Amino acid sequence: MELTQLKYFCEVAGSQHVTRSAEKLHVAQPALSMAIRRLEDELGVKLFEAKGRGIVLTEAGRYMYARLNPVMETLESLPDEVRRMSESRRATVRLNIMAASACVTDAVIAYRALRDTRFRMVQDVRLDLCDIRVTTCLRHEGSEEGCREYVFTEPVLLAVPDTGKFRGLRAISLADIREEEFVCLAGTRLFRSICDRFCAGEGFMPRIVFESDTPSAVHNLIASGCGVGFWPAYTWGATPDHVRLLELKEGCSRDIVVTCSSEREEAAAFYTFLTEYMEKLKNS
Repeated sequence: MELTQLKYFCEVAGSQHVTRSAEKLHVAQPALSMAIRRLEDELGVKLFEAKGRGIVLTEAGRYMYARLNPVMETLESLPDEVRRMSESRRATVRLNIMAASACVTDAVIAYRALRDTRFRMVQDVRLDLCDIRVTTCLRHEGSEEGCREYVFTEPVLLAVPDTGKFRGLRAISLADIREEEFVCLAGTRLFRSICDRFCAGEGFMPRIVFESDTPSAVHNLIASGCGVGFWPAYTWGATPDHVRLLELKEGCSRDIVVTCSSEREEAAAFYTFLTEYMEKLKNS
């Protein structure tokens, strides 16, 4: 069976009028009738029978039309659906945000105010299928072949309560805080592992009194005097009330790496916007 034969059959079965069907299909009536006869010969059954001056479906014809018509409607709509899917994919930017999530989501909000772009955002260290990935490490080395890459080096400060022994200080060394209690992000976060390495370099591991999955909770607990904590200089936003940010004398910093593995227009445009947005943080 050929697709054209099936298309012709469904049209004639729906109208039960060969002449009108031929006009609608823009084919000659004899060619349409011959295509139907070839289909009947191939199936070995009659699909139509004469009734007065017209034709009607046989029992086999009615069964075939009932089963085939939904399939043909799907096939006819499929090209438009594929085009819409392709257009939607082109306009959707897939982000894997494993670091600087507040900064990146702020950039997404700012970008959407300028362009009607859809975003799909996940946080999954195992996921490679994305347009743009944002991650962090102590020191970034090398780059992925065939990808655009931007490295944002960010100082890491120490957040302390604006009270008591910390008041008036501008800088502090890691050795001076080895006995302090720490409030930090949960151990699964990449930033947490970087900060642990800072302390390990000075021969101690931080005494954790509370771990949270959200930077805002870390901010609030430090402000309330529950402990101290490491704080990225730019990507966590403004300093909350009752907290002082001290420079670490060891010059601690981390690299945020933005990798764009897609050549699609929307992904490339947002990659440029995001990297420029992050550069501006240094001067804000």
